[in-house]
Amino acid sequence: MKLFYNPASPFVRKVMVTAIECGLDDKIMVEPLALTPVSPSESLNADNPLGKIPALVLDNGDTLFDSRVICEYLNALGNGTLFPTDHTRWDNLRRQAMADGISDAGVVVRYETFVRPQDKQWDQWIDNQKQKFRRALAAMESEAAYYKDTVDIGMLSIAIALDYLDFRYADEAWREQYPVLADWHTAISTRDSLQQTRPADL
Repeated sequence: MKLFYNPASPFVRKVMVTAIECGLDDKIMVEPLALTPVSPSESLNADNPLGKIPALVLDNGDTLFDSRVICEYLNALGNGTLFPTDHTRWDNLRRQAMADGISDAGVVVRYETFVRPQDKQWDQWIDNQKQKFRRALAAMESEAAYYKDTVDIGMLSIAIALDYLDFRYADEAWREQYPVLADWHTAISTRDSLQQTRPADL
C-alpha cells in the first residue's frame, strides 16, 4: 500500500498511528508531499480527485480517503480494536470528530497565516477558528477524568490533536488551563505509536 504523506499533517499522523497500533506499518510505503492549497500535486490528484492527504492507494489500485475511512479500513484489515462495536462506539466516534475538528481548525489557520499574504489575512476569521479548538479543549477537560487508560481511535485522535496544537500553536499554553487533560496526555503519549510519529515539517 502507498500512503501520500506529510509528517506535519495530524490527519496523516492518525493513519500512521493506526497502522502501528494494528501492526500494519511495515505494509505501507509513504510518498512524501510538500502540499498546500496553492501547490497541488498531480500524482496525488490522479489518485484522489480532492487533492488532499492522507490518501491510501491499496494494492489493487483503489484509493481510500480521508483519514477516518483509512483508519477504519486499517483497523479492519489488522483485526484491531480501535473501533469498538459495543455501546462505547458512539462516544469513541464523537471524540474522534471533536479531535478532528481541533486539527482541522488548526490546519486552516496555519494556511491562513503561513500561506496567505499578510495583507489578505482575515483576523476575525482566524480568531473564530481558534475559538473552536479552545471550546473543544474546555469540553475535553470536563471529561478527561474518565479517559483513563482507554485506547481507541477517539483517544488517539485527541492525543494527536493536542500534539498538533503544541507543534503549531505553542503560545496557546493549553496545559496550564486544562491540567486534567494535560496529565492524561502525558500518560498516553508514552505509547510507541505516538512516540514514533511526532509531527515535523518536511
